[in-house]
Amino acid sequence: MALLFLAAYSVQVLADPSDTVDTILDVVIYASWLCFAIDYVVRLSVAPHRGSWFIRHLADLAIVVLPMLRPLRLLRLLILVGVLQKALGSAIRGRVVLYTAASAMLLIYVASLAIYETEGQLPDATITSFGDAVWWSMTTVTTVGYGDYYPITLTGRVIAGFLMLGGISVIGVVTATIASWIVQRVADDDEANSAATSAELQLLRAEVADLRKDLARHREAAEV
Repeated sequence: MALLFLAAYSVQVLADPSDTVDTILDVVIYASWLCFAIDYVVRLSVAPHRGSWFIRHLADLAIVVLPMLRPLRLLRLLILVGVLQKALGSAIRGRVVLYTAASAMLLIYVASLAIYETEGQLPDATITSFGDAVWWSMTTVTTVGYGDYYPITLTGRVIAGFLMLGGISVIGVVTATIASWIVQRVADDDEANSAATSAELQLLRAEVADLRKDLARHREAAEV
């Protein structure tokens, strides 16, 4: 349903559809919202500890009761991030990298849609095309921020704030993954060196034991 919502919203923003098509797309968008609402209510009703479940799933609540400003509807796509996380898992580092890359691309795309719809037709806007919106999203999410494009409306700045927070989160995941990989490599090397050192010690102990036996035999022979 989140993918269907994204497709319908993309057509609305980028294709300038006719009134009939636009009405159909609105039906799809509101149907997806209804599915999200039903899903939330059902999961809340079957949760064994509803209070703690409610606190842990505030993001899900935001997806359902978010403001009706059209760009902020894209918060519903947070459900896709959860789907990716469940599908790919979190135990394997390669899957974490794939999950991060997919989340970053989704974040850039939906932010570009939102900012283009919000400011693309304004007379004083600096972001006047979808290409400008994508470039602005990429420079913002990577915390570069050239300043050549920037939002001029309150809604646009709210979108920018969400995008900045998302960019920091993505960079944090990438940094943590790289750090984890380096620590694991060092730990593997240390384990290998420790095993080699232990083997050498065992060999030296065996040689010392053989020398002791030889000395004992020589002493016995000398005494005889």
